Amino acid sequence: MPSQPLRGQGQWALGHHEPLNTAERFKKDDDGLNVRDRILSRYARLGFDSIDPADLRGRFRWWGLYTQRKPGISGGKTGALDDAEIEDAYFMMRVRIPGGQLSAGQLRAIAGVAKEYGRDLADITDRQNVQFHWIRIEDVPAIWERLEEVGLSSQEACGDVPRNILGCPLAGIDAAEVVDASQALHATNAVATGRAEFTNLPRKFKTSISGCANQCTAHEVNDVSFVGVLGPGGQPGFDLWVGGGLSTNPMLAQRLGAFVPPERVPVVWAGVTKLFRDYGYRRLRSRARLKFLVADWGAERFRAVLEREYLGGTGALADGPAPPAPAPGSRDHLGVHRQRDGRYFIGAAPHTGRTSGSQLWHLADLAEAYGSGRVRTTVEQKLVLLDIPERGVSDLVSDLQALDLHAEPPVFRRGTMACTGIEFCKLAIVETKGRARDLSAELDRRLPGFDTPVTINVNGCPNSCARFQLADIGLKGSIVDGVEGFQVHLGGSLGTEPGFGRKLRGLKVTADALPDYVERLLRNYQADRTDGEQFASWVRRADPALLATADARLTGTEPVLATVGVSA
Repeated sequence: MPSQPLRGQGQWALGHHEPLNTAERFKKDDDGLNVRDRILSRYARLGFDSIDPADLRGRFRWWGLYTQRKPGISGGKTGALDDAEIEDAYFMMRVRIPGGQLSAGQLRAIAGVAKEYGRDLADITDRQNVQFHWIRIEDVPAIWERLEEVGLSSQEACGDVPRNILGCPLAGIDAAEVVDASQALHATNAVATGRAEFTNLPRKFKTSISGCANQCTAHEVNDVSFVGVLGPGGQPGFDLWVGGGLSTNPMLAQRLGAFVPPERVPVVWAGVTKLFRDYGYRRLRSRARLKFLVADWGAERFRAVLEREYLGGTGALADGPAPPAPAPGSRDHLGVHRQRDGRYFIGAAPHTGRTSGSQLWHLADLAEAYGSGRVRTTVEQKLVLLDIPERGVSDLVSDLQALDLHAEPPVFRRGTMACTGIEFCKLAIVETKGRARDLSAELDRRLPGFDTPVTINVNGCPNSCARFQLADIGLKGSIVDGVEGFQVHLGGSLGTEPGFGRKLRGLKVTADALPDYVERLLRNYQADRTDGEQFASWVRRADPALLATADARLTGTEPVLATVGVSA
């Protein structure tokens, strides 16, 4: 019997233009950006029930809109119900904020929308966006008008498009930065948005452009990253990385060994993105991210195709050095630090990214009263105020604390982040924001004076919106013995020793037992570590019994020490 031919992956460059799944079909039928006109002219007037399903669950994302989860549906039903059964008639709206850069006026516009249309809720994401909740379709036109009046938009904040471009919040002001990436980032954002050539990619596409000495934008897990380096002859520029990503198949990006001068970043970015558009796998959504193509091709072939087919008119890229090791310390830019111009920036921590319109409105007032009005969001769900004269630093720190925004937060409040969770997300299995907040507060109470930075990332499902694989303690939402709980991942890290957290076979902790488990784990670390040993390094060598702890619960009924092991 003759063998069957291998199925194509839907790669346009190989002539496979016929859609192979529902998502590819609705994208071919109509560009996602075109749904704006239908929202303005029809859906906002006629209401939620008038929305075409292909727009509602597909093209709306091109304008930053997702239906949110209907209240009262348990995590055990996630994945078992149709979209129509699990979605509410309200939306999450995501605001695109390139490089996390905001003026006080823009922040007030965001705050006003949250207060008037979003039940006073606003979430800062680890992509430097702001998310609203409880948005009605009838209010979307007015919200867009408010945002666009100050130069903001929800356009291409979601969907199979270039998402919000990450950048260091201190670009242009940090004396230690390798290169100021501001101009390259904004020029690239102008190329990336609103162009039909980039509105139908195989999947979402994430970009980082940063010259930060701390390498704060997690370039290792973006689809394409430009990382600050000093290139040939000491010229400031960028090292090019491709193919990073998390979710259920996490992969670290690969260096192409190519140096990109700042003025060429938009062209090179467009080349990488077009390559992904044309060669990316479109048959299975689960394999459509750029990381799968890079893993199959390898860095050498990827660079060769990029230069030959997409950069031919602008010339090949010069070889370049690897970026320097990141500066020691945290990547979150919290605290009080001196700028290159002698003024100061102050980074402050909300609770796991959850803020309110009221809080953000007051923050805008403080940014203007004490500084230039410039505010930044970070990829760690934090906020930074720029340009503070020395005389105002102490008073501003106090005023921020009065808003429950701490420039010097306790170690666990500082190191904890969380995704949206079951409160609003249709994919989530467990609640995250409240649990993460309570966990960090309880650990700060139980372990006062804990002397080592530890990151705790709380995720509601396997998709890793809160990057649980990269945390010292990563918690992935799961149902444990019929109640909400978490699968534990330990020892994830970026920087000089990048790697994904290890998973203890079978170890799942109920949500109620989580504070006890994490406390015992951290006490074991304190007792067993060597001088100066960081948590992630300790996890790599620790006895598995110290990682599980004798009281942690496993799925099933066997004792912990009889079954536990560590796997990569």
